[in-house]
Amino acid sequence: MKAYLRNQVAALFILMPVASAMLVLPGTVMAQPAAELRSLQVTSDDGLRAGAELEFTVEGTPRGQAQLRIPGVPRNIVLKETERGEYTGRYTIRRQDRISPTNPIRATLKVRNRTVASNYSFPAGMANAQAGAPVPPAPALKIERFTVAPIDRIEPGAELRFSLNGMPGGTAEFDIPGVVEHVPMREVRPGVYEGAYTLRRLDNLTPSRPAVATLRVGDRSVKTTLSQPLTADAKPPVIRNISPRDGEAIVDRTAISVSGTFDDAGGVGVDPKSVRILLSGRNVTADSEITAQFFTYRAVMQTGRYTVDVSARDLAGNAVRKTWGFDVVIPVGAAPTTVPLQVTSHANNAVVDGRTTLVRGRTAPGAVVDVQVTAVAALAGLFGVTQDVLTEKVQADANGDFSFSIAPQLPLPGARYEVTLVSHKANLKAETRLVLFQKQG
Repeated sequence: MKAYLRNQVAALFILMPVASAMLVLPGTVMAQPAAELRSLQVTSDDGLRAGAELEFTVEGTPRGQAQLRIPGVPRNIVLKETERGEYTGRYTIRRQDRISPTNPIRATLKVRNRTVASNYSFPAGMANAQAGAPVPPAPALKIERFTVAPIDRIEPGAELRFSLNGMPGGTAEFDIPGVVEHVPMREVRPGVYEGAYTLRRLDNLTPSRPAVATLRVGDRSVKTTLSQPLTADAKPPVIRNISPRDGEAIVDRTAISVSGTFDDAGGVGVDPKSVRILLSGRNVTADSEITAQFFTYRAVMQTGRYTVDVSARDLAGNAVRKTWGFDVVIPVGAAPTTVPLQVTSHANNAVVDGRTTLVRGRTAPGAVVDVQVTAVAALAGLFGVTQDVLTEKVQADANGDFSFSIAPQLPLPGARYEVTLVSHKANLKAETRLVLFQKQG
């Protein structure tokens, strides 16, 4: 009888569902409920366009943690349980999001130590609306303004403070060509970026190569060049070292060089595009060599009186103009009034390297030539520090040839060497000038 009853109880337990909790044997552990995802609903107020708000509702096992992952959205969307077993959340589509209606929405639900995940699709109506709707173009990325707070003088220790106005939420930086690159600018207000740089002693700041700003937003970037001068420059440049000198009489049938140098010490430098050269009223600008430091025009000229008219502006708009005259003469049977004097090894305004430079010339045989060389060093891109490099007398040989060497004492890129030569023989003398520039960088 006891054996029969045991068999009947065992049969009854075997027929009960495993999930039922109506019979629990002493010492056994209740099974944890499995996490379950039942549905996902998606609504939108403007399809899948930028700025549209998506609302999600997930139904599943209560008391869990739910979140969604959408390809093209950089972060997971966390849902909150607003009612038992119902989880809701919202997300506003950003312009940089790349949501495709064909990509699945990955829903994940974690209940205690159980996790379940399932893929869902966007509603067909939402996908069709997105596919057929024109995508509005992204707003043009541009820099509205790039400025600098002008300083009194460009010199070591001076601080250049730059400001940029453009699209907010980006990253900005500026470069000063030949000086520094990738200086970051901080966004101090929405769309306003600021950055600064302090000039060092050996910075070779060239006013003709202005600062450049870069603004990046997402995968797009835009650049602009500074259009204003770095200094509050109200002083015009000066034209120096003109050749031929004013009133000089040239006895020569070969090509004559009309030249001069620009000196804008303390300013922003001469704009080469503003230079105009007139020779006896004829515009020879296009046939001249012009830089921010000098100008040179060479031509064979007939006997006669010539006038030179040179005008220019610096980058701050300050104007300079210089006029002078000279004569080309070919005396016949007249006694010479000067000794010949010519530099043969370097053209005026030539560029030399930083090593010792040998200068050759020709004058009357046995004449004594007084040589004086002055160096004007480039400091922070401007000419300002002057030093005597050489003062000596050299004597021409029987053929009239002479030479001397310039050993730079200021080996700085951009330094200018002004050479004055005066040849003496008997009671006659002649004078000429030569300007050389040390190679940049």
